[in-house]
Amino acid sequence: MNQSAALRKRDRLTSRLPSARDVLRGSLLQRIIRHRTRCPKCDRGEGHPVAVLAVGYPGARIRQICLRKDQVAHVKRCLANYQKLKAAIEEICEINQQLLRADLGDKEGKRTK
Repeated sequence: MNQSAALRKRDRLTSRLPSARDVLRGSLLQRIIRHRTRCPKCDRGEGHPVAVLAVGYPGARIRQICLRKDQVAHVKRCLANYQKLKAAIEEICEINQQLLRADLGDKEGKRTK
C-alpha cells in the first residue's frame, strides 16, 4: 500500500468512528435472582431474570451494574460501539506504523545518496 492510499484509508476509518459518548466497555450478562423467602415465583424455581453490565478492572476487581429492561438495548449498542472503536483504533495504529516505516525508509534513502 502506498502512502497516499494509506492516508486515505486512515481518514476513512476515522470518519466512521462511533461517538465517544455512546461507548461502554464490559460484558452484558443475564442472571437469575432468587429471593429466599415468600416469593411465589422463586418458590417455583423460576427466579427473576436480571441484566447486568460487568466491567473488569485491574486487580481482578469486577464492577456489576444491574440494568433496567429499557436500558439493555442501549447498553448493547454501546458495547458494540466499543468493539468497533477498538477494532478501528487497532487498524489505524497499523496504518500509522506503515506510514512511519515508509517515512523512515524515505529519509534513509535520501541519506545514502
